Amino acid sequence: MSGPGHPFPTIALVGRYGSPGIAEPLSRLAAFLAGRGHRVLLDPDTAQYTPLPGYQAAPLAQIGGEAKLAIVIGGDGTMLSIARQLAPHGVPLIGINRGRLGFLTDIALSEMESALSAMLSGAYVEETRTLLDVTLTRGTGGEERTLALNDVVVNRGALGGMIDCAVTIDGRFVYAMRGDGVIVATPTGSTAYALSAQGPIVDPLVPAILLVPVAPHALTNRPIAVPDSVVIEIVLLRGKDANLHCDGQMSFPLTERDRVVARRSEHRVRLLHPQDHDHFAMLRRKLHWSETPERLRPGKPANRRARTSAKTGE
Repeated sequence: MSGPGHPFPTIALVGRYGSPGIAEPLSRLAAFLAGRGHRVLLDPDTAQYTPLPGYQAAPLAQIGGEAKLAIVIGGDGTMLSIARQLAPHGVPLIGINRGRLGFLTDIALSEMESALSAMLSGAYVEETRTLLDVTLTRGTGGEERTLALNDVVVNRGALGGMIDCAVTIDGRFVYAMRGDGVIVATPTGSTAYALSAQGPIVDPLVPAILLVPVAPHALTNRPIAVPDSVVIEIVLLRGKDANLHCDGQMSFPLTERDRVVARRSEHRVRLLHPQDHDHFAMLRRKLHWSETPERLRPGKPANRRARTSAKTGE
């Protein structure tokens, strides 16, 4: 049971907004937590899309001040959104996966109660993840600022051709590149868009930032890793219909001479995992590293012997 001497007396719940079928696991989780004596708060969007009678909805400022933990049921997109908002408050997060891959929401829905029972009793491990502080300075004046947990992407739009951009690190010119764009990724984001652009997978404990070109015109433009203490600046030199994307959730149109600056944020995201959490075991499972191509095809025998046995009746 929770109480004044326990670490999580008040817990916020966040559900994947508007997701069909989210009400049942969310309601089940709320009842499970209330039964343990925890006070349950719902974030405003969850309460709007999936109202749960009997549980209080609270603005994020209140959640940040009162909740000692937030539990997310959804996919990585849901976790990215709430993580950026709660990071300044230092609220740790647990992710229950109801999405696809679930690199951040790593607890299976079928194991929700058993995993949380142990974690809420203190059997968990904590890790922190780097956030990027992003500033967009317009060539014509004006400035916009946001945070990103996965990545910052400067790329061409749907109707545009290749773009030209200049990259500097700590004020030192690195390269000018023509291509589809550039990704600035955290270790968390190394398994997101950067991975599909042939960037490396970086352990979350490594204090690095990745620069990954997207379809560069010159094949010598390769991904590089730099210390996360640097300041990265990308200037759009030429290109129509270009955009800045942060975590794939926030988008800003870009015009020539606009300047994007990314640096490590003073805030960090706190993630809690089951005590037996193993990052590389998670990667093996999510990326199917242990599977052969035959086993990945549904309805196919696992190996050649299986196929032979099926034919001969062995």
